[in-house]
Amino acid sequence: MSTPHVQRVSFVLAVHDLPRSTAYWRDVLGWELGFEDSGNWSFMFRDSVGVHLGECKDAIAPADLGDHSYFAYVVMDDLDAYHAEIAAKGAEIIAAPADKPWRMREMPVRTVDGHRIMFAQELG
Repeated sequence: MSTPHVQRVSFVLAVHDLPRSTAYWRDVLGWELGFEDSGNWSFMFRDSVGVHLGECKDAIAPADLGDHSYFAYVVMDDLDAYHAEIAAKGAEIIAAPADKPWRMREMPVRTVDGHRIMFAQELG
């Protein structure tokens, strides 16, 4: 019997203003819109990672979640190139890419809604 393998990972995020959030993920973070249900959902993708944005006007603001507003740790093959790409588009980069003792280079980013995501690259 074979072992099942994960093919893709998607995160589901509540956002207050779906058009604004969709535009940020597309135009600033460089993700592609894969599916849209106007006023309800936008499914954003970059390679094998998805973020499903759902409009929830009454949801708790991510800033009110404290440390729990980090929702993902995404490992990339060229973190510095991604840093340059999104910095040029005005992304809110919490800290520049930095090498960590656990052999990862990391860069935390805050979305327009206040969710935080850690982008990283393995150090050789």
